[in-house]
Amino acid sequence: MKSHFGIPVLIASLALTALACQAISGGGSTDTPDIPDAPASGDVILRDDFSSAQWGTGTDADSSVEYVNEALRFVVYTDNYFVWSTPDDEVYRDIHMEVTVINNGTDSTTAFGLICNKSGDDFYYLVVTPAGQYAIAKAVTGQTDLFLTNNDEWADSDLISVNADSYRVGADCGNGRLTLYVDGQQIASVNDSTHTSGRVAVMVWSSEDPGVTNDVSFDDFLMTELP
Repeated sequence: MKSHFGIPVLIASLALTALACQAISGGGSTDTPDIPDAPASGDVILRDDFSSAQWGTGTDADSSVEYVNEALRFVVYTDNYFVWSTPDDEVYRDIHMEVTVINNGTDSTTAFGLICNKSGDDFYYLVVTPAGQYAIAKAVTGQTDLFLTNNDEWADSDLISVNADSYRVGADCGNGRLTLYVDGQQIASVNDSTHTSGRVAVMVWSSEDPGVTNDVSFDDFLMTELP
């Protein structure tokens, strides 16, 4: 994979048009007891087990984001393509998020994770790959995306299981700090206060290698206030 996404603005805009702008306003249920608890102690803002349509969906020649087996399944056909889906149009700040990412035999260089503080083309994303790599990144309109971790390069972590069946990916976004978690363990944390609030999303970035499988599903999303 490349050292950073560097996705052209056109690509990001296409993804927004196809998916995020179709997101259904409103939150998920707040009474689904089977979703794992967040490590943070703040009040629950949004909880969704994907048993009913809440998030943006759509299918075209580049990607498919649809509800399948009570999960939100992303299949990306175009290489080096960035796709996301949002639950609503609300602006959030100082939050903890986590979601279960199911590996549907995806390529080990497929990146997936969470977006926070999104306003237009300005946002943060916290992502991992089945190869055990991770990044916390910042997107700014008109600029190349910057990895805030590991000197703008992908980093490896022994705490991320290689080619696991699923991953519980978490993120703290707030108080000028971004923290990435995988399966309950902190992977990395950085300070940055460029973006202070915005929308949230789940996301997939396909491998730059053509012809490989980019296929994951999201389940059991939880967002809480940071303490």
